[in-house]
Amino acid sequence: MIDGVPVTTPARTFLDLAEILELDDLVAAADYLVCEHDREFEEPKLAIVKDTELVAYIESKRFLRGLAKAQEAVNLMRVGADSPRETRLRLLLQRAGLPEFKTNQKILGGPGDPIVYPDLGCEEFKVCSEYEGEVHLTPEKQLYDRNRDTRTAARGWQQVKVFNKDILRGDAWVVEMVRQALARHGWTP
Repeated sequence: MIDGVPVTTPARTFLDLAEILELDDLVAAADYLVCEHDREFEEPKLAIVKDTELVAYIESKRFLRGLAKAQEAVNLMRVGADSPRETRLRLLLQRAGLPEFKTNQKILGGPGDPIVYPDLGCEEFKVCSEYEGEVHLTPEKQLYDRNRDTRTAARGWQQVKVFNKDILRGDAWVVEMVRQALARHGWTP
């Protein structure tokens, strides 16, 4: 009850959404619920629901509409995605058969150097990707991003920035951008 109004838990709401959302949107909802991280440049972000709790809740249910989709979504969710576009980008790369990209992959520097946390990173091939949404358009964020990009390159990582215009060009376009970066760093399909 919130202010005398009965409400469902976030986990139950997620299960209810499984009846009406497409799979990728449901995975994005799961990623949102379980997102947490502790990065030195911002306040810690706590999960609304711990990933293990969401999985346990879904596994405890039987014979409900949307349950199979909810089970598939929790298998695809990852802790750390900060936006639905990041989730969709990760799923797109995964379905294209590319190596797994982790959310908020840590890229360490030397002693005293700040850690870089790209949206998605493949440590094996040192390729990372950033989805550059509207939040990246402020002068402050552009300065931060430029410094992040310089540190990323200095650490030997190839960064692929994905903009909304890239998304509009289609999935194949975006996958090819990342595939080329991986190939430059030694990946062979």
